[in-house]
Amino acid sequence: MGFELGALVQKLDMLSTSDHASVVSMNLFVALLCGCIVIGHLLEENRWMNESITALIIGLCTGVVILLMSRGKSSHLLVFSEDLFFIYLLPPIIFNAGFQVKKKQFFRNFITIMLFGAVGTLISCAVISTGVMLIFRGLEIGHLDISDYLAIGAIFAATDSVCTLQVLSQDETPLLYSLVFGEGVVNDATSVVLFNAIQSSDLTTIDPRIALHFIGSFLYLFLASTLLGVLVGLLSAYVIKKLYFGRHSTDREVALMMLMAYLSYMLAELFYLSGILTVFFCGIVMSHYTWHNVTESSRITTKHAFATSSFVAETFIFLYVGMDALDIEKWRFVSDSPGTSVAVSSILLCLVLLGRAAFVFPLSFLSNLTKKSRNEHITFGQQVVIWWAGLMRGAVSMALAYNKFTSSGHTQLRAHAIMITSTITVVLFSTMVFGLMTQPLIRLLLPHPKQLSSTASSGPNTPKSVMVPLLGNQQDSEADLGDVHPPTSLRMLLRTPTHTVHRYWRKFDDTFMRPVFGGRGFVPFVPGSPTERNLH
Repeated sequence: MGFELGALVQKLDMLSTSDHASVVSMNLFVALLCGCIVIGHLLEENRWMNESITALIIGLCTGVVILLMSRGKSSHLLVFSEDLFFIYLLPPIIFNAGFQVKKKQFFRNFITIMLFGAVGTLISCAVISTGVMLIFRGLEIGHLDISDYLAIGAIFAATDSVCTLQVLSQDETPLLYSLVFGEGVVNDATSVVLFNAIQSSDLTTIDPRIALHFIGSFLYLFLASTLLGVLVGLLSAYVIKKLYFGRHSTDREVALMMLMAYLSYMLAELFYLSGILTVFFCGIVMSHYTWHNVTESSRITTKHAFATSSFVAETFIFLYVGMDALDIEKWRFVSDSPGTSVAVSSILLCLVLLGRAAFVFPLSFLSNLTKKSRNEHITFGQQVVIWWAGLMRGAVSMALAYNKFTSSGHTQLRAHAIMITSTITVVLFSTMVFGLMTQPLIRLLLPHPKQLSSTASSGPNTPKSVMVPLLGNQQDSEADLGDVHPPTSLRMLLRTPTHTVHRYWRKFDDTFMRPVFGGRGFVPFVPGSPTERNLH
């Protein structure tokens, strides 16, 4: 009895020590987050450094200090968890991207964005997968099968355009910003959907039947995820429009918006769909319908709440990536052959450059065929900026690599350890080196951004400041679309469907959607409703 009691006390002491260590770790991490925000603010005018690079550098420095204090045992405060990333950190980032997007620009350039984000990602994945399959077999890195090579293609096809977006201006270069921003979100979603399709398919033997199953799985994930996001967004709009929470408590409608947004992501994960795609389109639908159905104070609250949660999550991710880059366990596997690790990282970087170029310039040429005037074309300088913006790799690549090549953040196979360390090297090098070079490159290629023309002028803002319909102002849309003439060339043939979709969507939205789900000008007056203040 005494022995059992002593063992119990010992276990409680160990748990207490472990809990205290976790509290210490979280305190340090929160303090580092505060430091990133302060230093990022001080460097705001510089514009060479941004929050991403700042967080990476602080994470690296902190990792070095912890590594020295632990005498080479560990470099991070928290163990990397795919659940932490995919369930808690990624949803607010992607939702805010959809919620704050300038929908007029996004949907006006929708075909080009989908070309770059979806088709381009598939091309990039194919180039990278083929390259590593041909080259890695000559290197002694360990056993990798066909699914590993395809997964590597999906991992390194995922871009991170944060550094470029922080330099570009929505008002000065609306077309370029829209393309880089839209492609970044669609690229992340496509990469994750592609990765999941690869993981769920048996690719040990490839024949036409398996290939068709893989393509079908990819299309199903893409379309079903989008549809789920739209449905959850419409449900939130309908519920808030009918019940008018704001007449009693604005807290309830704000809470419902935030929970419904998160619910869309978790439902996608529950049904093995792409949460990224689901929550992105949920954000677009919510900003078009739901946001207009809440009170004025709730609009301001949700706008800042979503933006702040996204900002903190991004900073958290880059800070942790910097700290985890020095994880001694993974580097121990490659310590006996550093040349191999450097070679693998260099090859991956070269394939990223090549895979990006393989679709940006050809697809830009194809996109220019759909433009009416040369002023609407994507110039060569803009094409280089788009190519450059997608060279940086970030948290999505890290999370997919950990998902594929580790178990609970640990790995025991040499080939897997090399892939993890190479991913870390590519992420650090591309974000810091390419990120620091972004500002001078854009100044060189776009010396007078205010004089650049775009497909559309900068229209009204999104929920970031002012209410706006999904495809822009009624007057703008009518003026821009005009009459669609019969196609007399390839350019007219490619442009006509876009204009036709715009026209029919606007009519359908005004006639059927907004009377039911709300939106600007379609919320009836009820005491305590969102329109009450505007009518007084």
